[in-house]
Amino acid sequence: MEVEDAAELPGVPDGFGRLWVPHRMAYIGGENKPADRAAGDGCPFCRAPGLSDEDGLIVARGQRAFVLMNLYPYNGGHLLVCPYRHVADYTELTTEEVAEVGELTRTAMTVLREVSGPGGFNLGMNQGDVAGAGIAAHLHQHVVPRWAGDANFLPIVGRTRALPELLADTRTRLAAAWPGEDH
Repeated sequence: MEVEDAAELPGVPDGFGRLWVPHRMAYIGGENKPADRAAGDGCPFCRAPGLSDEDGLIVARGQRAFVLMNLYPYNGGHLLVCPYRHVADYTELTTEEVAEVGELTRTAMTVLREVSGPGGFNLGMNQGDVAGAGIAAHLHQHVVPRWAGDANFLPIVGRTRALPELLADTRTRLAAAWPGEDH
């Protein structure tokens, strides 16, 4: 067999750099995703409040909702605001839960601006599997900080996100800056 381009052989350098992100295989494989719509240990958003803030990646706790780091972030500092109660749909929230999710979202934006200076945010809830909810069984509000130029070639061409800091380190910085918290 004759090979015209040696760069097409396995192990032969091809001029491309590699950014290996093996932790993404957990997300692709559905790790931490509940098998059904039930609450409890099968739901990572029900499980997290029972852990320490560090182990659960919780940035702040309210009375009806809490803020935690996204395990599979779109950008550095990507936060999730979740009610403690296991509900799937925004219309199932009580008036008090809606108010606290909203207030925690506002505070998250303020803290992220102070800690990492984003130029903007994407906020949103994906309601249901067909709408793109990774965990449709437990409602969660995304707070994604954005910077000019953060949508570079990596996510588009390489289907990879470059994150400049470990989740635990980002959680520590955000929790320390959260108002009214004793750290």
